[in-house]
Amino acid sequence: MKRKRNNVKWWIVLLLCLGSINFSTVYAQEINQTLSFTEFLGYVKKYHPRVKQAGLEIGQAEAELMKARGAFDPKLEVDFDKKEFKGKEYYSLLNSSFKIPTWYGIEVKAGFDNSEGIYVNPQNSLPNSGLTSLGISIPLGQGLLINQRMADLRIAKINLSLSAAEQRLQAANVIYDASVAYFNWLRAHEESNLYAQYLRFAETRYEGIKKLIVAGDKPGIDSIEAGIIVKNRRFNFKDAGIKLMKTRQELSNYLWIDNVPLELQDNIAPETVLNKSISQFFSDEANAVSNNLDGHPKITALESKLGILQVERKLKQNALLPKIDLGYYYLSEPSLTDNYNFKDYKVGLNFSFPLFLRKERGSLKAAQLKIQDAKLELDIEKLQLKNKIEASRNEIKLLQEQFVLTESLVTDYRKMLESEERLFSFGESSIFLLNTRENSLVSVGISAIELKNRYLNSYAMLFKVLAEIPVL
Repeated sequence: MKRKRNNVKWWIVLLLCLGSINFSTVYAQEINQTLSFTEFLGYVKKYHPRVKQAGLEIGQAEAELMKARGAFDPKLEVDFDKKEFKGKEYYSLLNSSFKIPTWYGIEVKAGFDNSEGIYVNPQNSLPNSGLTSLGISIPLGQGLLINQRMADLRIAKINLSLSAAEQRLQAANVIYDASVAYFNWLRAHEESNLYAQYLRFAETRYEGIKKLIVAGDKPGIDSIEAGIIVKNRRFNFKDAGIKLMKTRQELSNYLWIDNVPLELQDNIAPETVLNKSISQFFSDEANAVSNNLDGHPKITALESKLGILQVERKLKQNALLPKIDLGYYYLSEPSLTDNYNFKDYKVGLNFSFPLFLRKERGSLKAAQLKIQDAKLELDIEKLQLKNKIEASRNEIKLLQEQFVLTESLVTDYRKMLESEERLFSFGESSIFLLNTRENSLVSVGISAIELKNRYLNSYAMLFKVLAEIPVL
């Protein structure tokens, strides 16, 4: 009977010593494929609808630019009006023109007019062969240096730069959200593996304790103590499984191929050895771009909005000038031998000017206030970006120090557990102390996983602040 008890005792000691072995691959046989962070971000950048929507904004801005340029397209106009009644041709009027708008509000116009009939207005009477004209229309006040079509074209060009900046910001936000989803999935996966590992330890220990109780080497109360820890471990494992399922579903929101959403399968695991490579990459890229905020898309967007307001201010400032439109047109009959008699011409002059200019002065004042507000917002944003970048870098530095400290704590707690296991095997410890040591190790292990998650998220946040899209 004594030999039997010793055999059981040494058998349970062997099982307890297995606690020092790393069972991080408890469910390795169920994992068929690993979705790396690089591969995941590749799918997001290429197929995610929100990234594609960001690209559509540039297409919209290009369409608006084409529309604005259309105001400078040459225009052909023909107006024909004819009346016949009871065999009489009352009139037949033809007015045709070809207009070429230019940048500074000047318009070049060529025309051909012809009129026939017995009831033609004498003012419209023309030679039998018709009358050609070639002339120019010049705004001497409003519309010379800037007008609505010039302003629309300038704004459309600025909007193209604004859309490119907003596309980069939107894409960076998508990449950040996707990265956080991947890191959360990684955290849930590691927590699930950790609880699975210590659930297996607890179950093995529980079975060993029961055998020692049967052998008379341990009191019966130890089985209740060991059973409680098994139930707690099983509860934690199930709870971690729920979190893993949720994070897997959240990650699936960012997996698309050809406008078809994908569902992440249970047999796919995240890349676990990630923190060093990711931190090294993010650090190198961040140092390369963070020292220069002039090209930051948020700054570019605000500068573009300020540029649009300045164009609008110039247009409203131009409205303070009187409207003076002068037109001169050289007239001649269609002929192969024209003597160019410049005494035949048509001249027009239009003038208008509001006396108080209250509407125009009010619009200009409002435009100036908007510009002041935009400049203040630009200064504030530059300061906030600088502070956010500095804060992110400081957070990363502190988390690196905490990460090293936590790894050291995990090592120390594991040694304490192994020492307690040896004492327990010699009968110099209790199941309560053993479970206490193991609980401490599990707790610091969970803290290490959470700290790793914060560490990775801090780099993703830095790239979000920089509005950079990582090229892994």
